[in-house]
Amino acid sequence: MSPGKPSRPTFDSALLERGFDPASIESALYAWWEAAGFFEVGDEGEPFCIMIPPPNITGTLHMGHAFEHTLMDALTRFARMEGKRTLWQMGTDHAGIATQMIVERQLGLKNMDKTSLGRERFIEQVWKWRAESGGEITNQLRRMGSSLDWSNERFTMDPGYANAVQEAFVRCYEAGYIYRGTRLVNWDPVLCTAISDLEVENEEEQASLWQIKYPLIDDKNAHVTVATTRPETMLGDTAVAVHPADPRFKHLIGKQVRVPIVERPVPVIADEYVSMEFGTGCLKITPAHDFNDNEIGKRHGLAEINIFDERACLNDQVPVDLRGLDRFDARARIVDMLRERGLLAATENHKVQIPRGDRSGAVIEPYLTDQWFMRMDALRDRAVDAVATGRVEFVPGHYANLFNAWMREIRDWCISRQLWWGHRIPAWYDEQGGIYVGRSEAQVRAKHSLGDLPLKQDEDVLETWFSSSLWTFATLGWPEPTERFKAFHPTSVLVTGHDIIFFWVARMMMMTLGLVDEIPFRKVHIHGLIRDAEGQKMSKSRGNGLDPLDLVDGIELEALVEKRTSNLMQPEMAAQIERATHKDYPKGINAHGTDALRFTFAALASTGRDVRFDLQRIDGYKNFCNKLWNAARFVLMHSEGFDAQATRTKGVAERWIESRLAARITDWRRAFNEYRFDLLATSLYEFVWHEYCDWYLEAAKPFLWETAEDPGQAAGTRATLLEVLEALLRALHPLMPFVTEVLWHPVAQRLGIDGETIMLQPYPESARWTRSAQVEKDFQWMQDVVAFVRIMRSERGLPPGDAVNLLLQGSKSVLSEAKDRLQATKGMIRHLARIEAVEELNENADAPPCAFELIGHLKVMVPLEGIIDLDAERERLDRAIGKAQAEVVRVEAKLSNAKFRERAPPSVVAGEEQKQEALASRLAGLRAEREAL
Repeated sequence: MSPGKPSRPTFDSALLERGFDPASIESALYAWWEAAGFFEVGDEGEPFCIMIPPPNITGTLHMGHAFEHTLMDALTRFARMEGKRTLWQMGTDHAGIATQMIVERQLGLKNMDKTSLGRERFIEQVWKWRAESGGEITNQLRRMGSSLDWSNERFTMDPGYANAVQEAFVRCYEAGYIYRGTRLVNWDPVLCTAISDLEVENEEEQASLWQIKYPLIDDKNAHVTVATTRPETMLGDTAVAVHPADPRFKHLIGKQVRVPIVERPVPVIADEYVSMEFGTGCLKITPAHDFNDNEIGKRHGLAEINIFDERACLNDQVPVDLRGLDRFDARARIVDMLRERGLLAATENHKVQIPRGDRSGAVIEPYLTDQWFMRMDALRDRAVDAVATGRVEFVPGHYANLFNAWMREIRDWCISRQLWWGHRIPAWYDEQGGIYVGRSEAQVRAKHSLGDLPLKQDEDVLETWFSSSLWTFATLGWPEPTERFKAFHPTSVLVTGHDIIFFWVARMMMMTLGLVDEIPFRKVHIHGLIRDAEGQKMSKSRGNGLDPLDLVDGIELEALVEKRTSNLMQPEMAAQIERATHKDYPKGINAHGTDALRFTFAALASTGRDVRFDLQRIDGYKNFCNKLWNAARFVLMHSEGFDAQATRTKGVAERWIESRLAARITDWRRAFNEYRFDLLATSLYEFVWHEYCDWYLEAAKPFLWETAEDPGQAAGTRATLLEVLEALLRALHPLMPFVTEVLWHPVAQRLGIDGETIMLQPYPESARWTRSAQVEKDFQWMQDVVAFVRIMRSERGLPPGDAVNLLLQGSKSVLSEAKDRLQATKGMIRHLARIEAVEELNENADAPPCAFELIGHLKVMVPLEGIIDLDAERERLDRAIGKAQAEVVRVEAKLSNAKFRERAPPSVVAGEEQKQEALASRLAGLRAEREAL
């Protein structure tokens, strides 16, 4: 142990317990890791850096976080074990809207509001809340075993980061990337601020489609009929559009119609955006209140008439008797007015996508307002080129196509928000509206020789995506040329979901290339999103979300119901959610431990695809943790007094497990390098459960128990058990850090390996172990023989402890090869298959009634006379043959049906063909066995 570092918690006594209890070890282990500084950046090795997508300080750990952080931590731990100088950068986002809402809500409970406090005192309250309650998610990250560098934790509002944000704004403004203008934005009328697309949730809801008559100006008896779901916005209409090829309306193009109620004359225009099939084929155009209409308006030079105020109430651009009405009250009033005037042609039910703010729940309004924008086309080309030239690589590669498609459609980015909590925009205005941007008011005055001219700073703040777009370099000390920035930028890989490729990944690329003149990361690993078992998005409003720590620690049913139904955006959903919870989790959720959850996430992490989370998977991987624990207990119990200097003999089993380990290590390293966590987890699971535990531990038992016969073999077996287990624990560590740390220390101690922690041990190398194709073939032969005997027992109901005889039949060369293999594996075969005697039979000799299996060219038989009722066996085989024949007929009939082959997907047809082949082989075997009786 290094001087000054805390001592490792002692868990050795826990190894004597029957089962693995994660709750008894996880918190103590993590506290030791962090206090000992194992996560901090070292001084040597090739730099490796991952930046955490900064979680909001208002947030709590959700399944998406836990999934994503598991993958990042696995990569970080792997790199650390590879000897790299590793940095997993920790940090949190100030979450402008969410944080301000929380503090305003708390003030409301005290009959206070932000206006009465004023800006400065309100910001003080936010900082106070952050100090008291804003760190919950960081503690939850620790519970997941995340090996983040906590010593250099960053926050997007800390002084250094805030300075970087201000510097970025000023430089972008001076370079012409940032401007102030009047544009259409997503507007939340409850929060009274612009919001990003990512903060808008579109939900399908039942609504109405109204058909409204717009009279022609030059023909009082004629009209066009438009269809709309928002009749209130007609007060801001500046055109009616039709498709240029629509024969119904070609004669109207260029004429004018009158907008009802406001009586405004507007032109009929032709635009290919209009669908001839939807509604009436005529589209009302409201450029100030619809994004698509706004684009059409720009193409045709239409006026933009804003009819709403910041609360989405009608303003003074509408008739006097409608002013001040909420938009939905105005909708009802306008529909009545149209009906009274005979201008409402029809009303029908219609489902629409309603955009709601994810924080307020309010229906979002496209709103024309003055905001700060960033010119994205000026930065786009360099980011696209970085991907095209391979400097930034997407994994899986097809996400580069999605990235490019989004970049082609990019629009200028609204970067201002009407909030108090956040990075205040460093711009000042004089009384004539002149704008001055600088690093401080003093700098602005000096630069522009303003003297004592009255100036007022912009009230708005920058949206959080602006500050987080600087994440890879601002966290490392930019704009100062720090040692960390030089060492770790560009970062190695970004791990994130496909839902924020545009919002975060693309913006980071553009901002970093624009400000730092280099890429922010070399690779972008895109993972899928976590969904429930039915494939639905997990959300609080649906009540189908899971708290990852509930899976780790367990939760009672009543507590789970309370958690899912509290603070619902739509309280009427509570009863439905409660019923669903009772159905899905009748006994609540059992504790599984962090390792089981992490391993589940890895196993589900197929490349880029969304993940359906099924509780049965984590149940299975909890059993896997227990399997590993019990295997280690067995090895430690049978290696007490192990002498590392003793003469060793290694048999087929030892050489086989070492050969398999060599092959698997190659696979595991490849999986890490290719970000195939699913293949990694599957291969680790198969090796631990099937090859090491099911086969090698069982094959080793005779040599552990019969030490007097061959002490060298016993020593070799104990050494191999320990050495393979030790390597296996290192291989598992990036995915399962807790259980592997606890088990590694006693195993390493037996082998004389000295080390503070498993995480600083090297990841296994395949070159350490000898690969032998011949040994694997010999052992596979033994496995086939044992499997045949076990299946034979199971099918005939023979007790597993009853010994049977083996009869081998084949040519001289085949029998000679079998004899050699039998000699090498006889102890294992006798133990694993309960074989009493083995005899050989000439290939032309008649065999007695028996069960048999062809293993290669060797016929392996178990004589049945005297151990089962032969007549009953014949009846069993006849029934099995009849059943197999019926299955063959059914499959053949399906495959001979031309319609089935035409209509079924090729994969289904191929599956039926494979089934036919397997059934034919099964039937032939049954018939041969019946004939032998």
